[in-house]
Amino acid sequence: MKKKSEPIIAPGIDDQEELNASATEKEMTEGEYTSVTTLSYDEVDPS
Repeated sequence: MKKKSEPIIAPGIDDQEELNASATEKEMTEGEYTSVTTLSYDEVDPS
């Protein structure tokens, strides 16, 4: 039976800085990049 594992980010990595960095031209040409989508929930108080 396969064990499910959660995605992990290497220790010591700055999540926001790394995730917000754009891929270089070389990385894009070689397909060495991942598209990142950020979901933000903006709650507004009812009037």
